[in-house]
Amino acid sequence: MSQSIAANPDRLLPADPGTRRIARELLQRVEDLPIISPHGHVDAAVIEQNTPFPDPAALLVSPDHYVTRLVHASGIPLEQLRESNTSRPDSRSVWREFCKAWPLFEGTASGYWLRTQFHSVFGLQGELSEATADASYDAISAKLQEPGFRPRELFKDFNIEVLATTDDPLDSLASHQAIAQDPTFHGRVLPTFRPDAYLNIAHPSWSENVNELIAAAGDGGTGYGAYLTALENRRRYFVEHGAVSADHGVRTPATLKLDAADAARLFERARSGKATAQDRDDFEAHMMYQMARMSVEDGLVMTIHPGSYRNHHEPTFNSFGADTGHDIPFAINYTEAIRPVLQDFGTAKDFHLVLFTLDETVFSRELAPLAGFYPSVYLGAPWWFLDAPDAMLRFRSAVTETAGFSRSSGFIDDTRAFCSIPARHDASRRIEASFLARLVAEHRVSEDRAHELIVDIVDGSPRRVFKL
Repeated sequence: MSQSIAANPDRLLPADPGTRRIARELLQRVEDLPIISPHGHVDAAVIEQNTPFPDPAALLVSPDHYVTRLVHASGIPLEQLRESNTSRPDSRSVWREFCKAWPLFEGTASGYWLRTQFHSVFGLQGELSEATADASYDAISAKLQEPGFRPRELFKDFNIEVLATTDDPLDSLASHQAIAQDPTFHGRVLPTFRPDAYLNIAHPSWSENVNELIAAAGDGGTGYGAYLTALENRRRYFVEHGAVSADHGVRTPATLKLDAADAARLFERARSGKATAQDRDDFEAHMMYQMARMSVEDGLVMTIHPGSYRNHHEPTFNSFGADTGHDIPFAINYTEAIRPVLQDFGTAKDFHLVLFTLDETVFSRELAPLAGFYPSVYLGAPWWFLDAPDAMLRFRSAVTETAGFSRSSGFIDDTRAFCSIPARHDASRRIEASFLARLVAEHRVSEDRAHELIVDIVDGSPRRVFKL
């Protein structure tokens, strides 16, 4: 983190001086607004218990697949970067490998977020390198030991107002309840219903998960009807504990409406281990339809994150598990896939459906037109491989002329890396200021209107879309 870069007030703003001036003024309107984070993966227990952060490598490198995947691509075995089934690398050694690889991150979104964190959160001076590895490790370690450097204190320092987690349907939500009942904690930490492992019969634990779900929350039955009832009951439990959304990480956005008898037959074939690949696809698509129906009934915002070929490299999955850097995007079709849901619920009162993609070719071709007609549909922010400055600008350029600004979700950080949250939201605000500044400079939007729009994009949209 060269200080001249990380501390530059014009970072990510337009190069043209006149447009940059407009962007600066727009950024000033929103840079101090509270952070609204309606979808992410921080563990609520870490905040409840105010757990001290681990060492620098365990906090910033090993669990972050954005980081380890690029270092791995340079030829460094993952065994030297993160824990496997058989070994755990020394933390300082991991940090040294990361510092040696630091030049690889120039121009990447990860490099930008990390550089910002190193400067603004950890107060590091100078540039990471192999030569400075031990000194930077020691400096961050010292910071992590400070009494004020705990999750709750940083939650306040980062100006986070709302932070949503991602939770298993059978989670007790005890940490969320404890936080909500704590008079000394003034933010909101909201659970999110994530039922993937109970809907996708290709999941290795699907049958076991379903049995546990029915036993815990069913109506006393054992079949498909009890399964639906159990899901409805657990969703209701989440609503009672503050949840505002249900998130779905599906392979494709396919939806399918089946009658109850056909769905029950699929369900029983799956439980007996006789389901075909087509059965698996059909059942998940039908359950996405059912999730939409339930969202209409219970009010949970439905978010869909499709288009990732999970665990692309089987040997890596066998050694390191899921979410270790080898999930790869592929092309998807939204217009036909989501139509069964939109036919029945696209104009349903208070139904909010937020559509994300890893395939940016669908931004202007499919998603913007869908959001530009259906009252229920909102454009999910660029995420994962697309939550980078140029990709976020491409998103705005692709969707705005068709759907305007009001049909987008606001920024979604989708992160497990708690200390990166302010850097990610700051980057988004700078990109929105840059895009709006160009429209002002081209006399397509008035400057006064741009000031209203950026406040709504940053603050109004996430509150409105996620019913906050």
